[in-house]
Amino acid sequence: MTGAWGLDPHRTQLVLIAVSENATFRIEVDARPYAVLRVHRPGYVDPAQIRSELQWVQSLEDEVDISVPEVMPLANGDLLHTCSRAALDEEAAGEAPWHMVAFAFVLGAVLEDIIDVLPDPSSYYRRIGRATAKFHSHAEAWRPPVGFDRFEWRVEDMIGGSSRWGDWRAAAMTASQHEVLEAAESVAVEQLHDNDAEGRGWGLIHADLRPSNIMMHEDRLTVIDFDDCGYGWYLYDFASALSFIEHEPYAGQIAREWLAGYRSVRELSARDIRFGCALSMLRRLTMLGWTTTHRRDALPPAIWDAQLPGAVDVARRFLNSSTWLLD
Repeated sequence: MTGAWGLDPHRTQLVLIAVSENATFRIEVDARPYAVLRVHRPGYVDPAQIRSELQWVQSLEDEVDISVPEVMPLANGDLLHTCSRAALDEEAAGEAPWHMVAFAFVLGAVLEDIIDVLPDPSSYYRRIGRATAKFHSHAEAWRPPVGFDRFEWRVEDMIGGSSRWGDWRAAAMTASQHEVLEAAESVAVEQLHDNDAEGRGWGLIHADLRPSNIMMHEDRLTVIDFDDCGYGWYLYDFASALSFIEHEPYAGQIAREWLAGYRSVRELSARDIRFGCALSMLRRLTMLGWTTTHRRDALPPAIWDAQLPGAVDVARRFLNSSTWLLD
């Protein structure tokens, strides 16, 4: 498959990095890191949407002073490689094809892996907020090419039976836990509607811009993994930045740092912040739904175990205050 990028298969090796929505491999040439290969889960995303993601990343690389991975076109100039087992095995007839893309290798370490040993971890959220605001300003001004197509992150795509990653109600919980979470969902959705959801800023967003999708090298920040990017409320990126950790005692501090970084580039009103806090409540439910469709080892054990009780704690705080994250 690496031959599609003009690489010599005898000098090239694939090393598995991670498996989540997709499988990610490090491409090594002559035993040295060269690129990252992302193999999409068959049937998960339409090829046109994958190409559109890469077009946006290329535009960000050219027009924004925030580092993003360099997209590596195939030898024929295309951005996407598609292959099918059916071409080699008649028994595979009817199987969905595999879609693959490649990015230049980014030096450094994942911020999530090193943030606990940094002198001031919260300050990195200020940088994430600032980078996010620059992405949003670019999205407002950018004119996508003809045929550009990315999915949306509306309420129905986050929670409920038709949600993209799973219904939080499928998590094993007590009746009282379900009651609290159901009440929080209802209030959060109502707050979105009451705060003129359509007018709160809508456009292309990363949708998962948290420390696990930041590479750090010599204090250089590179935003990676735009696989979940799509059209959504800009402040959904605020909610996404705190994924899985909203219940932690330090969440308020990092939320304030994120907002300070964002405000250094773009304005936010008090209504915007309340809107972001409501989206954060829905993001927590979204990721609880995510745990119902993923293996337990997809997260560190302590974080996995905290998802349900943490969500209930967050829900109670949210029901008590619309700005629960910052109180």
